[in-house]
Amino acid sequence: MSPYGITIPLPGPLHSQQALYRELVDLGYTDVWSAESNGADGLTPLALAAAWAPELRLGTAILPAYTRSPALMAQSAATLADAAPGRVAFGIGSSSNVIVENWNSVPFEAPYQRVRDTMRFLKAALTGEKVTEEYDSFNIKGFRLAITPEQQPTLLIAALREGMLRLAGRESDGAIVNWLSPGDAAKVSAIVNEQGPDREIVARIFVCPSEDREAVMAGARYLIAAYLNVPVYKAFHQWMGRSDEMGSHWERWDAGDRKGALAEIPESVVDDLVVHGTPDQCRARIAEYMDNGITPPALAILPFGGIDPLEAMRSLAPQK
Repeated sequence: MSPYGITIPLPGPLHSQQALYRELVDLGYTDVWSAESNGADGLTPLALAAAWAPELRLGTAILPAYTRSPALMAQSAATLADAAPGRVAFGIGSSSNVIVENWNSVPFEAPYQRVRDTMRFLKAALTGEKVTEEYDSFNIKGFRLAITPEQQPTLLIAALREGMLRLAGRESDGAIVNWLSPGDAAKVSAIVNEQGPDREIVARIFVCPSEDREAVMAGARYLIAAYLNVPVYKAFHQWMGRSDEMGSHWERWDAGDRKGALAEIPESVVDDLVVHGTPDQCRARIAEYMDNGITPPALAILPFGGIDPLEAMRSLAPQK
């Protein structure tokens, strides 16, 4: 069966989710992927999954390269890999100016260099060698991990535009992407795979298994506006050719007309970026991503229209 993942934590208190993690295995999910913004941190849900559901592969998608120091990042990767040998995909990325600078008070400077340098440091540190190196974005003097994982984790880089996608394919085991259509997936996967064979490309795919189109459109427009006005995401979608579709929205947003801007997000953009419809229709759309190079999808369930996220988790499970 092809890899098929979902975003954790699931709804409800973390301490109550052991049975749900076991259910994911029974449903056929192979992977669980965390995120790190303003909710749960990116590691604790995976640590619980390592103990509660040892069949699952564990992935960070992603940890910001700025908000942990390089040594702490290496410790985090080594600890998770030590807890779940052979089952860890450790994804890092630049994140965004909102998370890094506005929320964590860390200057969001030279993201390409910071991600590249962090990845190079991780690859060196995880071997157990002593690292002394002057990188472009930080310096390391005499660091050696006290634990070396039995099996090295898969290392991934979150990427949007061409430079970072090439970096992911060249310097790591693959890329993590999000907020894209199946057609976009074909474009980004081709760039990553140009750098080397057998690259992994993980996509966080936003899914709402609901036939209430009006509710989906209303909820998705708010979410799309929240993301696609962040500079890195705006630039990505301009590169993907959405300037004509999104131009009026961006103009109104920049002018401070938030309500008017929401109305300017075309239904075609929502249909491109958010999977919705019946569960069967959603699975067929997810399969389009997989056909275009995504290995694996990491579903993020959107509870628009009052759907039950746990029932959605069940209805979207891969068909065995």
